Amino acid sequence: MPDFRARFARLKAALQQGRVLLLGLAVFALMSLLAPREFPTADNFTNILRATSTDALAAAGFTVVMLCGQLDLSIGMTMTTGGVVVMFLQPALGWSGAVLAAALAGCLIGLFNGALVTKARINSFIVTLGTMTILRGAVYQFSGGNSISVSNDQAFSISDFLGKNLLPLVTPRILIMLALVIIVELVLLRTRAGRNFYIVGGNRITAWLAGVKTDRSIIVSFVLSGAMAAIGGVLSVLVSTSATLNLGDNSLMYVISATIIGGTAMSGGKGGVLRSFVAILSLEMLYTGIILFGLGNEVKIFFAGLILAYVVLYEAYAVYRHEKTLGQRPELLRELAERRSAAEARKAAGR
Repeated sequence: MPDFRARFARLKAALQQGRVLLLGLAVFALMSLLAPREFPTADNFTNILRATSTDALAAAGFTVVMLCGQLDLSIGMTMTTGGVVVMFLQPALGWSGAVLAAALAGCLIGLFNGALVTKARINSFIVTLGTMTILRGAVYQFSGGNSISVSNDQAFSISDFLGKNLLPLVTPRILIMLALVIIVELVLLRTRAGRNFYIVGGNRITAWLAGVKTDRSIIVSFVLSGAMAAIGGVLSVLVSTSATLNLGDNSLMYVISATIIGGTAMSGGKGGVLRSFVAILSLEMLYTGIILFGLGNEVKIFFAGLILAYVVLYEAYAVYRHEKTLGQRPELLRELAERRSAAEARKAAGR
């Protein structure tokens, strides 16, 4: 019996760790069964990967912020800011200079958020909500309320190159996205700075007592989030050759949903960038299937909210179970239960 319980506990833990992968496989299997001709095709999956590229980059940075136990609600407007900056500055700086300026703008936005959170001790929800509002007003003032586009041969050449199929399922835009996501994941897993994000999110006071520069880690996480969101916006406008002012409007809830579904704890200290990427891919597969079935955008929003609600409730239950059993020794509890059962059996036999 103890061996069975131990095996069941290990299986349960493995399923918990791989739940987002199981979700992705389930969505793929379901959509392939319901739309066998349209869904499981190379062209469809290339389009799915293209659609995830912008939000996957934002989710990578957002995941790092959540690992530190913080939130960054400004990622959607940071995407839009990055796109507007690259299109506005391109005539003066060229494409490489404009892209660099957009990435730098994202870093500065993140630095502003991180400094207010750590030095002014303002809650990250309030700080980034304010930053989102400031950026929205600044972008509209900066652009005059109009989209900014660049229509020349070089812009169209870059757009064609980023969307060109190098191999099945592979375009330069997808390669850039995958490379950046993998780099962030490797930083988290293989470097001291990456491990510090987990430590700070797990317990900030313990991290400080252990010698971790907690403020620095939180600031770096926000800078990374701003940079990744801005680069995501840059990739989007380079493909479309136009920066619209609602570029990142729908990305915030999408990224939050995917990050939580991917297993990143809202309290911090647990999660991973690749899991967030798989969650975004799973949601995009689901949304693509909804479109193939001819259903409207309201159905897509409903399913996204349903999945997010389930995951949040599950996380709340997991936290409750953890706090309830905190400090308990399962093996001692089992031994105590066995002794009580034996005592009751002896008492019954004595009667």
